Amino acid sequence: MVDDVAFLEFVIKALVEHQSDVKITRTVDEMGVLMTLDVHPDDMGKVIGRQGNTAKAIRILLRVVGMKNNARVNLKINEPAGAAPRPPRDSYASNASKTVDEAMEDLNLE
Repeated sequence: MVDDVAFLEFVIKALVEHQSDVKITRTVDEMGVLMTLDVHPDDMGKVIGRQGNTAKAIRILLRVVGMKNNARVNLKINEPAGAAPRPPRDSYASNASKTVDEAMEDLNLE
């Protein structure tokens, strides 16, 4: 069914500023339906949400739409070209495990 594409397009276009840059690709294989989403770089934060909560909610709703049509629906959100690379998750953890003294030494305040 194409209901899932129309649903995703409606939700995403309601969230973003650059509606004309929303592109949805739907592919079907033995694993189910994969929907790939491309948006303008400035709109990525709106689609992902804080701690990924908006993206999680959209994925849950797409699964519900898929269950209605007896299909397993997954969503992949492509990072836009030219987006700043994110640091690896491990770098956050290593910074969090430093002591206050180590962090102060890293600042090189004199």
